[in-house]
Amino acid sequence: MRDATNCAIHPTVDQSEFSSLTVPTYRASTIVFDTAQAYATRLERDLDSYFYGLHGTPTTRTLEAQIAKLENGLRSVIVPSGQAGATIVFLSVLLPGDTVLVPDNVYPPVLDFCVNFLEPRGIGHRIYRPDGEGIEDLVDPAVKLIWTETPGSTTMEFQDLRAIAALGRKHGILTGADNTWATPLHLKPLDLGFDFSMQALSKYAGGHSDLLLGSVCVNDLELRRKLRDTMRMLGIGVSPDEVALALRGIETMAVRLAHVGNVALGLAEDLAARPDVGLVLHPGLPGFPQHQLWKRDFSGASGVFSVVLSEAQETNLDEALDQLKVMAIGASWGGTRSLVAPMLIGNGRKFKRPEHERTILRINVGLEDIEDLRADLNNLFDILSK
Repeated sequence: MRDATNCAIHPTVDQSEFSSLTVPTYRASTIVFDTAQAYATRLERDLDSYFYGLHGTPTTRTLEAQIAKLENGLRSVIVPSGQAGATIVFLSVLLPGDTVLVPDNVYPPVLDFCVNFLEPRGIGHRIYRPDGEGIEDLVDPAVKLIWTETPGSTTMEFQDLRAIAALGRKHGILTGADNTWATPLHLKPLDLGFDFSMQALSKYAGGHSDLLLGSVCVNDLELRRKLRDTMRMLGIGVSPDEVALALRGIETMAVRLAHVGNVALGLAEDLAARPDVGLVLHPGLPGFPQHQLWKRDFSGASGVFSVVLSEAQETNLDEALDQLKVMAIGASWGGTRSLVAPMLIGNGRKFKRPEHERTILRINVGLEDIEDLRADLNNLFDILSK
């Protein structure tokens, strides 16, 4: 072959004695075929096979398989973000005339999707109390999906997942759970009877605040087909480079999650013991309203919890945040850096509680030394309370 051809076609090298602990990052748009017949029948291939790079490479399939194993699921799909995970579930099972039930503590962009995208297209939604109370009263033949978020990422309310899964089975309604806070290491929604378990892999799976991905796991191959068909029709795929980062992050997720969970609980206990700190929202605290529900269904807690500020403390909030030495100001979680995010949620809630009218300080614990974090938080609340 001539030089131009040898530039375009890579040589095949012997890999018989090569073995690596890392997963290769396969980048591809075009998938080539060994024969004309294989190309002609490419659309008949199994969903776990390959026919175009948008729909996955072996790198993607590895992450799908690992998520499915962690979730105790049959198959998973990888999507560009946690938000995409929720919306693709909705789009895959809801038709005009259908209704989805969402909790009052749902991730705000999910509610925005219901209001501004689904509703104009004839798909309704109803909001239920964040603890799930009275949810069966909202069920009618139009309800085709119940979505849960346990806990809410700022206000930390828990729904009774076992009861909601049973409610779905009773009425023939699909159920889905946003499992980002707990990860499948602390909660396996599919084991509780849920049809979909979604998580934002951007958080604990990625672990380093440098990627955006999500996953949806199922135990029903027909539901997996609907998810994949929806992704295909919308042209949704993921970058194998971000998938490779997630595969790397998962390797240390168990160690990181155990560490941040222990540190976060210790810091929450410290803050709860301060006389100038009001309501501390952490399910591991015995005084947390749904502490027993958390103990029943979860094997642990992650590194995210919240503190409700008083009106007086809100006056000094900007000054206090500007004095942080270790923690950064930012909204997300799950990375190596600890974060503080002041959250205002009152306008977005249907079932309001007094704490919803106050600033809620969401705290994400990272991998810094606990004494440095303790000093930073103590200084923060000293300034807030002065």
